[in-house]
Amino acid sequence: MRMTDLEKRVGGFTLRIGSLRLMPGRVYGLIGPNGSGKTTAMKLMAGLLKPEAGAIDYEGLTQRDITMAPRKPYFLHDSVYRNLTYPLALRGIKADPARVDHYLEVIGLKDRRNQYAPSLSTGEQQKLSVARALIFSPSLILIDEAFSNLDIESMDRFERFILDRQRDRPATWVVVSHQLSIIQRLCSHLFFMEGGTVEAEGPAEELLTHPQNPLLKRYLTHVTISRAGAADGIFKS
Repeated sequence: MRMTDLEKRVGGFTLRIGSLRLMPGRVYGLIGPNGSGKTTAMKLMAGLLKPEAGAIDYEGLTQRDITMAPRKPYFLHDSVYRNLTYPLALRGIKADPARVDHYLEVIGLKDRRNQYAPSLSTGEQQKLSVARALIFSPSLILIDEAFSNLDIESMDRFERFILDRQRDRPATWVVVSHQLSIIQRLCSHLFFMEGGTVEAEGPAEELLTHPQNPLLKRYLTHVTISRAGAADGIFKS
């Protein structure tokens, strides 16, 4: 997917992206302070917003190939099971019971498949939101702070699951998170946004450990990052 000369106005905020390219099969991190335009950029990628100027070339992807797990997930007033399988129903795909059980087991809700989904805790809702985004094997996966309320055990489980899935069926990922330890472990390439523009981009290891852009340097002084393993993103491309 490629964005070129993109402009989008939301209220008094304007997003401007001269050029942004997502290569197939890579995992990208999208970082920056609050209000820098990360969520707006992600909604444009998902097709939820349309730009006022510029172009988005999806390079063969359709809306059926794209999924987004938002910061605040929305749920049907129905069971955990029905919410998880809803993307399959939308696409006319028959739910495979073994596959559904596997996803429920990954998120720790296998014994609560019939529970009313909106009654789940915030962390459980986010896990269900991510699983729902993945269950139909999309080609472009957008994660907007959907890992923010996960405990360490749940995050570890998701990382193992994502790694296994990426090895079997590589997809393109864009992960937004202020938790740079997550970005560090998952992403091979980063885009840093500030003031509605992409100010820096490059290999995750390079940008996180040897930032040259002064705005990125300032941002990194205000967030926590574990240096252990910084050279070993799990999805090197």
